[in-house]
Amino acid sequence: MAETVELGVALLAHLEDGELSLKEALDRVETVTTDPAVTRKILDTAEMRGVIEREDGVIRPQRGTFVSFEADVVSRDGEFSCRRCGTTITTGYFVVFDAGEHGPFGSSCIRKVTGRE
Repeated sequence: MAETVELGVALLAHLEDGELSLKEALDRVETVTTDPAVTRKILDTAEMRGVIEREDGVIRPQRGTFVSFEADVVSRDGEFSCRRCGTTITTGYFVVFDAGEHGPFGSSCIRKVTGRE
C-alpha cells in the first residue's frame, strides 16, 4: 500500500492543472488505485505534505513540478490496456516518477492524466 500511496502522491505533485474538481482528481488517482481507502490516504498524504490544497471539492496542486514528455515519459511497443480508459493499445506510455513507473497509457490518456488536456 505504501508504494501505491507514494505513486499517487507523485502523480498529484506533477499535475499541470492550476485547479481541478475532486472528481477530476479522482479520475487521475484511480489510474493508481480504485480502493477508496487508498485513494483517501493518497489525498490525505498529498495534502499533509503540501502537494495539494483541498477546499470545497476543489484540488489545487502546489508544487509546479511538471512531467517532461521528453525526460519523464517512456514509450514501449507491445499489447497493453490503458490504465485510464481500458482501451487496448500497441504503444504504451509510462510516466517515470522517483516513486516508480506509472502506466501504460494511450497517447491521449497520458496527456489527460498529467493535466496537459
